[in-house]
Amino acid sequence: MIPRPNLGLEGRKGLVAGIANESSIAWGCAKAFRGIGAELAVTYLDERAKPYVEPLAQRLEAPLLLPLDLRVEGQLEAAFDRIAAEWGRLDFLLHSIAFAPKEDLHGRVVDCSKEGFRIAMEVSCWSFVRMAKLAEPLMREGGTLFCMTYYGSQLVVEHYGIMGPVKAALESATRYLAAELGPKGIRVHAISPGPLRTRAASGIPHFDEMLARAQEKAPARSLVSIDDVGLATAYLATDAGRLITGETLYIDGGYHVID
Repeated sequence: MIPRPNLGLEGRKGLVAGIANESSIAWGCAKAFRGIGAELAVTYLDERAKPYVEPLAQRLEAPLLLPLDLRVEGQLEAAFDRIAAEWGRLDFLLHSIAFAPKEDLHGRVVDCSKEGFRIAMEVSCWSFVRMAKLAEPLMREGGTLFCMTYYGSQLVVEHYGIMGPVKAALESATRYLAAELGPKGIRVHAISPGPLRTRAASGIPHFDEMLARAQEKAPARSLVSIDDVGLATAYLATDAGRLITGETLYIDGGYHVID
């Protein structure tokens, strides 16, 4: 008899950071993780965001709903302390958080302030490295770490501004983390969706033009959805992806290969 591969996440426990509402990429991923059996811990930014995130956490039957503002000292460590106390382990995590001050995001990279660059890098990149550090002792039997990027890290995308260099740093960090944590069975991936409508994307000038251009030029002639991103990401968290690591996975209908 041919053995049946394990393509589920039954019995696995994961942290999903970055759900803001039903259009969030993190929500698409959380639904996919839960749909194939995972138990989830979910974060919310602050008390203003909690009423939007809490109903989604309930739909996921998430036993842990944790506050997480990466600009608040100690809050990330507190979230991992809670996971350690409640679960004692972690099998995967998703970091879907990015931020830059509006005045720096909307301007030229050459005009970016030192403080704006520091904040963007700390929240959008360094925090993923810190999450990896905190997750490492909880992933005694291996695991998977995911972050979210965009192809503006590799090519100059008009109006993407300072987030391009920041995402480039994030993708590089992904490769280094994969190399360092691989011997412990911990895989690390950067997920790179094509343009889609999220609250974070609404802050990018002329975003509707980016969407139209992506749909016109992508070989699939289709825009990606949060569910498309979720299904591909969840696949990499299963045993089917156990020897795939250090990758930047493009989920964009092939848009990134077109000049």
